[in-house]
Amino acid sequence: MSDSIQRKKVGFVSLGCPKALVDSERILTQLRLEGYDIVPTYENADVVVVNTCGFIDSAKQESLDAIGEAVRENGKVIVTGCMGKNAEQILSVHPQVLSVTGPHAYEEVVGAVHQFIPQTSTHNPFTDLVPPQGIKLTPRHYAYLKISEGCNHRCSFCIIPSLRGDLVSRPVGEVLDEAQGLVDAGVRELLVISQDTSAYGVDLKYRTGFWQGRPVKGNMQGLCEALADLGIWVRLHYVYPYPHVDHVIPLMSEGSILPYLDIPFQHASQRILKLMKRPAATENTLARIKSWRQDCPDLTLRSTFIVGFPGETEDDFKELLDFLEEAQLDRVGCFQYSAVDGASANALPDHVPEEVKQERWERFMDVQQRISAERLKAKIGEEMDVIVDEIEEDRAIARSKADAPDIDGLVYLSKPEGLEVGDLVTVTIEDADDYDLYA
Repeated sequence: MSDSIQRKKVGFVSLGCPKALVDSERILTQLRLEGYDIVPTYENADVVVVNTCGFIDSAKQESLDAIGEAVRENGKVIVTGCMGKNAEQILSVHPQVLSVTGPHAYEEVVGAVHQFIPQTSTHNPFTDLVPPQGIKLTPRHYAYLKISEGCNHRCSFCIIPSLRGDLVSRPVGEVLDEAQGLVDAGVRELLVISQDTSAYGVDLKYRTGFWQGRPVKGNMQGLCEALADLGIWVRLHYVYPYPHVDHVIPLMSEGSILPYLDIPFQHASQRILKLMKRPAATENTLARIKSWRQDCPDLTLRSTFIVGFPGETEDDFKELLDFLEEAQLDRVGCFQYSAVDGASANALPDHVPEEVKQERWERFMDVQQRISAERLKAKIGEEMDVIVDEIEEDRAIARSKADAPDIDGLVYLSKPEGLEVGDLVTVTIEDADDYDLYA
């Protein structure tokens, strides 16, 4: 029997945030290195791995549904990821599951695959080729670069530290080696992710590392300065508004990294922020936003907020709406508060009724939709650089420097002749709607 027939096949389902996606990429890369084939369908797989999300109840239910589908369609299922920290809950619903592990448990997942479908063919490194950058689940022209794992904060609505542990930063040289490998493989945009990008290196006491023979300071600024030398788009996500964030604004204004900050403010009421136990409370946030925009007029600010947090009054909510009007943020997401098993906020008094949460969410979105539409309309007539994500028959779909994939807006291009996915082109904006541009 030929080697190709004997090779074992693994199906893979990846749920959750970009950080979980990077975990999936690492597991898939290791499995391919060990000679397993990765297949896209249940029926062709010898086993299915499900990488779960367990942040909020709806994500847990999505994970349980995905596990159930894999069990029904295939029968041999290995579970990992954030929800895997609660193995009892998974096994109580799906007792047929073969193995359950928590997040970033790469070796345990691969070990479970070995246990349940031992590789019978001989791995040949000359024929079982894996790209130097590893297996990526994103398009070829952009990739996520995870710089740390875990979080040192204890926000009352969040259970991430109990799922993923305290902050553990990767050595700066290791991060930059991975970034260089991605660029060499054709990546034109790096999306820097972690649980707390601003805190990068704090656990290592900001120890200086070395990359390509030069010293690099092991903090967010030093990392950004080195990434800027790669000559591609570098986008920062999950940035807490600590004072040292001010030091990366000059890198944005000079074009070294993208003028884009993803900062999860979560609320504007100081009383609610204290109940949330948020770090870097935002007493001076409006002044800092004004200063950032003075130093970098092209700066795009994205954020997320929670409405209906326990104890939120109408006055607190109106303070949040006033903040939106004053801050004029470019990209905003909003979530209705949802209790999460294990979160300390569950014990807070004065939970907001569901109908009030919904009403406040609708008012919030009405305000931000108007702000977004006005800010995009002001871009009509501008020239801007965009990166092409997709080519259709009569148009191309692209993103500007203000748009991260999957969460922000798009730029629709007419007359896409000659364009290819991954191209960086300069376009003229002709029209806008509430969230997207047309060029």
